[in-house]
Amino acid sequence: MSTLLYPLKFTPILKEKIWGGNKLKSVLNKSSSKDKLGESWEISGIEGDVSVVKNGFLAGNTLDEVIEIYMSEIVGEPVFNKFNKEFPLLFKFIDANQDLSIQVHPNDELSKERHNAYGKTEMWYIIDTEPESQLISGFTKKTNKEEYLKSLKEGTLTSLLKAHDVKPGYTFFIPAGDVHAIGAGVLLAEIQQTSDVTYRIYDYDRKDAEGNTRELHTELAVDAIDYERTNEKVSYTEKLDSQTVLATCPYFTTNLLHFKGQIEKDVYILNSFVVYMCVEGNAVIKYGDEETETITKGETVLIPAGLDAINIHASEEVKLLEVYIKEE
Repeated sequence: MSTLLYPLKFTPILKEKIWGGNKLKSVLNKSSSKDKLGESWEISGIEGDVSVVKNGFLAGNTLDEVIEIYMSEIVGEPVFNKFNKEFPLLFKFIDANQDLSIQVHPNDELSKERHNAYGKTEMWYIIDTEPESQLISGFTKKTNKEEYLKSLKEGTLTSLLKAHDVKPGYTFFIPAGDVHAIGAGVLLAEIQQTSDVTYRIYDYDRKDAEGNTRELHTELAVDAIDYERTNEKVSYTEKLDSQTVLATCPYFTTNLLHFKGQIEKDVYILNSFVVYMCVEGNAVIKYGDEETETITKGETVLIPAGLDAINIHASEEVKLLEVYIKEE
């Protein structure tokens, strides 16, 4: 076990959006004077938006710098061998006060060919909603490029897309190629590949203050869409003192830990970094020689792969999203 490394917290990168609201502040306890907070980038390796450590002796160092120094001690040997210094996942909280545009993300192959970037497969865990909140994911039925383009031209695209009623705890897996959109009133946690490639395909004909519509990426999106994707929410049964798999794919595995009391996690078995996003309650993470770090609702903590084991103690019920990358 590394005697130096410890659970890492990062300063959230807060982004104001025209569709943002105040739930990142009121529900997830983010501190900001901005009115329309849309996103909190919790852990990011995206160029221009690289996270900075805010706790411990590494405070002030960027995520890139920490990985460059400690390499596999931070991310795990298989992850470092594949991605080198590049952190492979992006963790966000998103507050949609208004409907977001309908989008699609290209897969790895298409994204590399066009943008020299990774594709974007992601997942959503719903934290808070309004009574009528919905989101879009997938088509109502298997379709094809011709039918899609016809509906786009005629302004009937939304009738082809599947709208889902949502409540806290609902989870959606959004692979590259899945047409999707977050609806008004939804606060969620998003876990995704490190990629900022997005094709906007429909924006409800909205105009900005100058009367301009936002750019659409119709031609780029046509080859990126999976026309046979008819998505449903992830089906799982949640109960106290349980660990439930919400999503698992080559890019990440996400579990929901819902418990009260104490659990021990053997990090070394995973051979990967582990990230915890707290979506309810609070807990204390014990590591090393009885050292501790706290995690509260709205906080995200990265556990370096070099820590052998941790104990997580919660005096009241807590819900944590646990994310890591499985060895291939």
